[in-house]
Amino acid sequence: MRRRVGKLSPELNPPKAPSLPWIITVEGPTAVGKTAFAIALAKAFDTAVVSADARQCYREMRIGVARPSPEELAQVPHFFIADRSLHEPLTAGSFEREALALLADLHREHRVVVVAGGSGLYVQSLLEGLDRFPPVPDHVRSETRALFEHGGLEALQAALKLEDPVYAAQVDLQNPHRLMRALEVCRAAGRPYSSFRLQRLAARPFQTLRFVLQRDREELYRRIETRVDRMMAEGLEAEARGLFALRRLSPLDTVGYRELFQYVEGLFSLEQAVNEIKKNTRRYAKRQQTWLRGQNGLIPVDPDDPAAAIAYLRGHSTVDWPLGPPTP
Repeated sequence: MRRRVGKLSPELNPPKAPSLPWIITVEGPTAVGKTAFAIALAKAFDTAVVSADARQCYREMRIGVARPSPEELAQVPHFFIADRSLHEPLTAGSFEREALALLADLHREHRVVVVAGGSGLYVQSLLEGLDRFPPVPDHVRSETRALFEHGGLEALQAALKLEDPVYAAQVDLQNPHRLMRALEVCRAAGRPYSSFRLQRLAARPFQTLRFVLQRDREELYRRIETRVDRMMAEGLEAEARGLFALRRLSPLDTVGYRELFQYVEGLFSLEQAVNEIKKNTRRYAKRQQTWLRGQNGLIPVDPDDPAAAIAYLRGHSTVDWPLGPPTP
């Protein structure tokens, strides 16, 4: 059963300095309804939405990343939406730098800014900063990639359990990108990846309140399947064909495009590709939920009831909320 805003405990909101501006994060798994919820909050408080999505920032990727529609984008100002090319990749580190500079500007006009995030690492980089890792030589990257290509996921898992059992017990062992990244750092530095993840959180010039949108699993999975069908009807196959020549670029190693590239290569029928997209999107949503369960201070909310969240922001006695009444 979903937890609603009205059932929340005050201790989820640690006291903050009243002089600082705010950001409200809207987090949750893919297809849960973050876009509409974030827009509702931004409209209520006459502010902007900053996207913390690792793919919606690329102009060439529209349908497959569920970019907000032109009608949605017209309702409130949006940032980090279709603002760069695939040839200018955005990383969590560069997002942290760019978003902090943007927020400094936005907070001059808005006491609160909404951050809508489907990419957990991007949200974390903005709120806490990123751990600083040593540079990884090209030959180490090549060796790690070769290990994956020849031994598969099992080889990465076995190597990481041997070289960094602490991180191996924490990481999603089904995510080859994270496993390779950890192994690269282990081998480049000569010490465990986990030893670099104990650094202090970065100080931030704002206060944060984090909402997490939750749905029953069956409902979320229905929404995922419906959204994939809608994407196909809107032309995802054609979009993927148009990007096929760029398929080696890292941002295109993404659910929805990856499976359709395999279809174009003749490895799947179209029906098989669509079924794979649905299956892999469900798996992605599950990984996102696992990540979110490990985060502190998240406030569960009903995705279909942003009005309750707005009322919570206005009425919660432990929150030093400096705004006037929200716009009706």
